[in-house]
Amino acid sequence: MNLGIIGLPNVGKSTLFNALTKAGAQSANYPFCTIEPNVGIVSVPDARLDYLSDMYSPEKYTPATIEFLDIAGLVKGASKGEGLGNKFLSHIREVDAIIHVVRCFDNDDIIRVDGSTSPTSDTEVINCELIFSDMEMIDRRIDRVGKASKNGDKKLLAEIALLQRIKAHLENFKPARSMDLTPEEQEYIQSLFLLTTKPVIYAANISEDDVADPYACPYVKELCDIAKGENAGVIVVCSKLEEDISNMDDEERTEFLTELGVQESGLTQLIKASYSLLGLISFLTAGPKEVRAWTIKKGTKAPGAAGKIHSDFERGFIRAEIVAYDDLVACGSYNAAREKGLVRSEGKEYVMNDGDVTLFRFNV
Repeated sequence: MNLGIIGLPNVGKSTLFNALTKAGAQSANYPFCTIEPNVGIVSVPDARLDYLSDMYSPEKYTPATIEFLDIAGLVKGASKGEGLGNKFLSHIREVDAIIHVVRCFDNDDIIRVDGSTSPTSDTEVINCELIFSDMEMIDRRIDRVGKASKNGDKKLLAEIALLQRIKAHLENFKPARSMDLTPEEQEYIQSLFLLTTKPVIYAANISEDDVADPYACPYVKELCDIAKGENAGVIVVCSKLEEDISNMDDEERTEFLTELGVQESGLTQLIKASYSLLGLISFLTAGPKEVRAWTIKKGTKAPGAAGKIHSDFERGFIRAEIVAYDDLVACGSYNAAREKGLVRSEGKEYVMNDGDVTLFRFNV
């Protein structure tokens, strides 16, 4: 699963990407510094794994991961090919979700593109280009389905009616993800692969001066109002500060965050929020050989989760022996949890929960 980092040029996308991945993506104060997406794999911070590692002292420690793509800055007219726009839009189409970086500070030394002055103007440029691209796709679909429905097929006529609703929503400059749809309509609209159906987190990139009280920043307040109207989330980060923090060792980082009066960095919050945005959870396996977080979609049943470890586990699934992480911590050990009857035996219809510490029984 992957997320694309997008935004106008010079809003701090590559700096944020560098902090996320320590990949050394090129970052410079001019438009189109990034052309081909930089790609980085990032571990999902999980204190539960740290606890299990202390419990088992395993040979191997394997956290969950997600992939981030640093996509070049979009400009006005991108949907018409301006600024290599079609190329960049195709990169956005390939990701599962979007982190939209928005500049929430003023600095005369950093060039602003398209005369942007605030989060409202910045987000409008990007969102309009995504909407324009989707409108073109919807128009083509309406034309194609319209020709096929001339025989009066009720199913195709209903499809056209829904497409017209989507088009009207987009023409009001609202993203498709903010539409009120039935589950069946939601399933259909996802099949269209529209850019504006992708889940979004806005990353409010603030200055170091606003770190102490970020939500007092007028730009952050403005962005939060925008996100609320779009069914999107907001995470506040200071890209430059996060890049500095990412180069510290664990002790320095903890001490620095304590001085700032926060428990975890904006970057950690962003990674966790990104994982949740993709609809992902982790089940855990633990023992002397390995402590590991396994990534699954919310709603996955036990056999499907077993298949993440090995296809044989799913094919020969017998049962899952599960203890909730909090119960395991309260008991102090797996054996103590079993003695208290907190280790459950679950069958094929069990829906996995985030933090289930699991042992699969199978026979092939």
